[in-house]
Amino acid sequence: MLRVFAVLSATALVLLVGGALAGVYMIWRLSNDLPDYDHLARYEPPVMTRVHAGDGGLIAEYARERRLYVPIEAIPPHVINAFLAAEDKNFYQHDGIDAQGVMRAVLTNIGNIINDRRLQGASTITQQVAKNFLLSSDVTVERKLKEALLALRIEEAFSKQQILELYLNEIYLGLGSYGVAAAALNYFGKSLDQLTVAEAAYLAALPKAPNNYHPFRQRERAIARRNWVIGRMEENGFVTSFDASEARGEDLVVTPRPFGAQLVNANFFVEEVRRELYDRYGEGRLYEGGLSVRTTLDPELQAAARMALRRGLVAYDQRHGWRGPVDKLEPGQNWHKALSEMELAGDIEPWTLAAVVGLTEKSAKIGLRPEKLISGSFSEKVVTGTIALSDMKWAREYKSENALGPEVRKPADVLAVGDIVYVEPLEGEEGKYALRQIPQVNGAVVALDPHTGRILAMEGGFSFDLSEFNRAVQAERQPGSSFKPFVYAAALDSGFTPSSLILDAPFVMDQGPGLALWKPENYGNRFYGPSTLRLGIEKSRNVMTVRLAQNIGMDKVVDYAERFGVTDNMPPVLSMALGAGETTLLDMTTAYAMLVNGGKQIEPTLIDRIQDRWGRTIYRHEKRVCEKCDAQEWTGQEPPQLPDLREQVISPQTAYQIVSMLEGVVQRGTGRTVASVGVPLAGKTGTTNDERDAWFVGFSPNLAVGVFVGFDEPKPMGKGETGGGVAAPIFRDFMQAAIGDEPGVPFRIPPGVNLVRVNAKTGQIAQPGDDNVILEAFRDGTEPSAPEAEPYSAIGGEGVYSEGQPDVSLGAGTGGLY
Repeated sequence: MLRVFAVLSATALVLLVGGALAGVYMIWRLSNDLPDYDHLARYEPPVMTRVHAGDGGLIAEYARERRLYVPIEAIPPHVINAFLAAEDKNFYQHDGIDAQGVMRAVLTNIGNIINDRRLQGASTITQQVAKNFLLSSDVTVERKLKEALLALRIEEAFSKQQILELYLNEIYLGLGSYGVAAAALNYFGKSLDQLTVAEAAYLAALPKAPNNYHPFRQRERAIARRNWVIGRMEENGFVTSFDASEARGEDLVVTPRPFGAQLVNANFFVEEVRRELYDRYGEGRLYEGGLSVRTTLDPELQAAARMALRRGLVAYDQRHGWRGPVDKLEPGQNWHKALSEMELAGDIEPWTLAAVVGLTEKSAKIGLRPEKLISGSFSEKVVTGTIALSDMKWAREYKSENALGPEVRKPADVLAVGDIVYVEPLEGEEGKYALRQIPQVNGAVVALDPHTGRILAMEGGFSFDLSEFNRAVQAERQPGSSFKPFVYAAALDSGFTPSSLILDAPFVMDQGPGLALWKPENYGNRFYGPSTLRLGIEKSRNVMTVRLAQNIGMDKVVDYAERFGVTDNMPPVLSMALGAGETTLLDMTTAYAMLVNGGKQIEPTLIDRIQDRWGRTIYRHEKRVCEKCDAQEWTGQEPPQLPDLREQVISPQTAYQIVSMLEGVVQRGTGRTVASVGVPLAGKTGTTNDERDAWFVGFSPNLAVGVFVGFDEPKPMGKGETGGGVAAPIFRDFMQAAIGDEPGVPFRIPPGVNLVRVNAKTGQIAQPGDDNVILEAFRDGTEPSAPEAEPYSAIGGEGVYSEGQPDVSLGAGTGGLY
């Protein structure tokens, strides 16, 4: 027996030593194969780029992983305690491996194996950091051993606070959220310090399997798991029993934040910012670099631009009749279910889809598309309403851009049971709706600061969800008569004055062998004889503009178009003086801004400043340096003077003369509808051949605004649909919302300009008893010398020009523009 016992003991000892040696060898081998954990000290996780409006409000986020990295000092204790209670209550006591937790997991897993349940892990927070940052997620013994060894090394190299910071900023918590700060925003719309105990406990319930505790699909399990975490917090002394009881009784209210743009009415603006960031820094830095972007957007002006454009496009569309329903229900089809299955652009609210379920002589009964809940499902509640006959009177049948069907006398003239249509709720009238349709015409609005070029609002179309094409910057269209101010500016710098007379009479040009004669015409096909420059621009006289361009030379007109950035490489042909070239709305608005700012060049910008993830400024639009702006206190010194680095495009005197003439366009000319705003405004209409493009570009002393309306595939908009009738009302509505309630600010008059009372028709000094007198802006020394004098003769002659003048020759088909 002793011999057997000795043999067994020796065998056991050999096995024990062999096992120990094997274990030591394995640990040595695995240790040599461990990844370098030093890079945790240099860790730069992918962090989302955040875009802010000019007032600091968040308007967009861009990321592959929605993460906000926050230092441990910024994470409230109750959030930290929730995760410690759920994941590693002994975090501050162990050295990377929780022996008690391992033993507890072993005993628990014996029962789990017997009962065929999922095995329970015993990983500490340190081990999870090792796995998440440096290892794979393979469920193998070797990986678990590496995880344990690496955890021990991490504990030696980093403090507990550093490890906890890495963990809380890295973990995935569902809804695209990486880290607790992003999760707090994405689930609850709160910063970390605003989270309740219950909300923090819910986030702490998610690391193991966020989808298992989804707030909508697995709501009961989510609440049960949250309450379990609260119980662990109570058990560990992190919260009192009273606070725990209150937290358990709190409802789980989750309001997921959308990806991308956060301000629905700024989608076009935000997308343009994203493109600029992509071009400037590349895809990686845009989506992972943690940039903080302060844009120029004014949210109130943006909302006003969107509302004015939509109202104007709908008004035009309704003038041209009804094109029919969106769709029709099949016989016997459930309208409630059918509407919930139809796509609806999210940015056209409060418009929605409705099915016509009944008709009377005075109204149509409709069933509304069910409400889409936060969870993504649709409400089961059935909502109905009515469309009164008066709210569909506009819906005469569309026949062509110039022809409509008979008047609407009853709802059945427009609708039939089963039609699916767009409707808009009437404000203050519950259950009442107006019939709507998505306009086929489209347009854009841009508003910018004329002194800095900061773009304050940009709306590129009726709906970003329906079309991402930004008509403010991507559509190159003919500006028509809105280009004329630059022809007139060139003329003023060539010796003309606003009172100079130009002949308004037929003009004919021989374009060469085989080509038709070019005969530009005024809108309305009338001619008015000798007229002042001012009258020519106020009434948008085409023939006068052509004669003026002919007199000063098209090369000079081309030069001014390039100076103002309207267009590059403009051919020096006379039709270009009428706006036959192509440009964008942003370029035109920027050019007008240079008129009202005194002739100073500006560069339009969407971005004020960009900071990297550490808060360092890496881009700033403002290039000026204020050397004395950092004074600690005021001791009676003069305020610092910022240098003006803007290049002078034209003289301030010429710029003001054009501003004054454009103010006349609003007061007496083609833009009279804008005058109802009641503050000093100036601008110019523009309409191209067959009313294919309608423009109004103008300004107040401190705000430049451009409006464009037209079909994406250019086609006639209908007789009479001019810049003054289509675009100017949009400009008017925007300006009314933007500055209509503010005191009127007059346009700034530079030195070297004299205001003289003249007869508006003749341009001569006003006589006693004249009833058509205006104040005209003259440069020093160019004023009329005496009432009876006639210092300005009309240029023009018989107005017939032949070939052989290459600077004014035309290509085929250029036509005339209004």
